[in-house]
Amino acid sequence: MTSKITTNSSFITQLREQIEYPDAGVFSKVLLKDQACQYTLFCLAANTAISEHTSPRNATVNVIEGRGLLTLLGQDIALEPGIFVFMPANARHALKSEENLTFLLIFSEKVDSN
Repeated sequence: MTSKITTNSSFITQLREQIEYPDAGVFSKVLLKDQACQYTLFCLAANTAISEHTSPRNATVNVIEGRGLLTLLGQDIALEPGIFVFMPANARHALKSEENLTFLLIFSEKVDSN
């Protein structure tokens, strides 16, 4: 697992070289984390489902390879290479990979719910 916590230095990696598919389920690795954001690479084996959940942070999904379906606030979004999705904090979402699927998930600062 590659993980780097930093605040003032650069970080460069080839995302395709970081991809590791599990035989089943999900493999994730935090590539970089600072005080404001967390950058996590998710690798899902084909036919993996992540049940509906929420996050207290805004997030973006950047699909690198593979295909899947994201259900965000009741809307189905086809995931394929090049798709970029913004998910607001506390938005209900679920995911299913149709084939091996890799995406970069970026969490921003936590959103105050007050």
